[in-house]
Amino acid sequence: MTRIVAVRGALAPHRHTQSEITDIVARTCLPEGADRRVLDRLHRSTQVRSRHMTLPLQQYGQLDGFGAANDVFVDRAPGLGAKVVRDALHTAGLNAADVDLLIYTSVTGIATPSIDARLVGRLGLRPDVKRLPLFGLGCAGGAAGLARMHDYLLGRPDDVAVLLSVELCSLTFQRDDASLANLVATGLFGDGAAALVACGVERRGETAGPTIVDTRSRLYPDTGRVMGWDIKDSGFQVVLDPMVPDVVRRHLADDVERFLGDHGLKPKDVAAWVCHPGGPKVLHAVTEALDLPEEALDVTWRHLADVGNLSSASVLHVLRDTLAERRPPPGAPGVLLAMGPGFACELVLLRW
Repeated sequence: MTRIVAVRGALAPHRHTQSEITDIVARTCLPEGADRRVLDRLHRSTQVRSRHMTLPLQQYGQLDGFGAANDVFVDRAPGLGAKVVRDALHTAGLNAADVDLLIYTSVTGIATPSIDARLVGRLGLRPDVKRLPLFGLGCAGGAAGLARMHDYLLGRPDDVAVLLSVELCSLTFQRDDASLANLVATGLFGDGAAALVACGVERRGETAGPTIVDTRSRLYPDTGRVMGWDIKDSGFQVVLDPMVPDVVRRHLADDVERFLGDHGLKPKDVAAWVCHPGGPKVLHAVTEALDLPEEALDVTWRHLADVGNLSSASVLHVLRDTLAERRPPPGAPGVLLAMGPGFACELVLLRW
């Protein structure tokens, strides 16, 4: 099994209340003189109180096209990524030279060389460190990256691996786009990063944490237009179908029950649900589908209210807070789960 030894998170520097963000969205996305009541209602319905942004609010209206927004991503993502990796390695009691694999996931900006490559020298990682940049997994990227890390460490049980997520979602917001999908996205997503350090089972001496027992990936047929990006001259234009909660209700329970059943477990045996904050309707759908107690997703709900949805980084923030505040008793099972474009679900079985 793989041992998780540290999880750290960071947020972009500019914190704003939801109402402040709604005001700037009204000015940059709605036609002049348009009635903004639908926008106000949509942003209130996200139940997000505040978010962190990469740029000061007034600068978002000046981002003219994909190139300008992506230039900001390439400039800012390495700094935020370096901070969380350093923090996670320090927490784990490890040095940069100890890292054998660096997995990097993001869906909000692109770079070649990729962001992970730009961090090798900056962090002091070894020149022979293995790198695995992942793009396109969206909100499922944190869980999927953790699962692929586990796959690697099963074959390299002496190694140390780092998973890094950097998501600057605000750079994808589309100017002059009053579509329902864009208005929902501008009310839900924020900017942040997370890093997780894990060790193979034969690696000794690091702080003990939960172990990864197993993983499961599911890709649902005929759901390719449920969630994702359309790539335009203006950048990443969000695809977000209102049927997402229905897909969750239709598929999640069977997937989770079969996954747990392979280990002699049922949902009622799970001591901690580490769930990605996909939005209120998605969280209600998860709770209903799995018949969870009302308080089961408390950490996820609080994360959503405090900082919004950080795409792939969010589930790692929820894991960090669960470790710090809601750690189950030793030996108890936990499930980490996230869903994203595909439409896909990623499940990770933990043992605390």
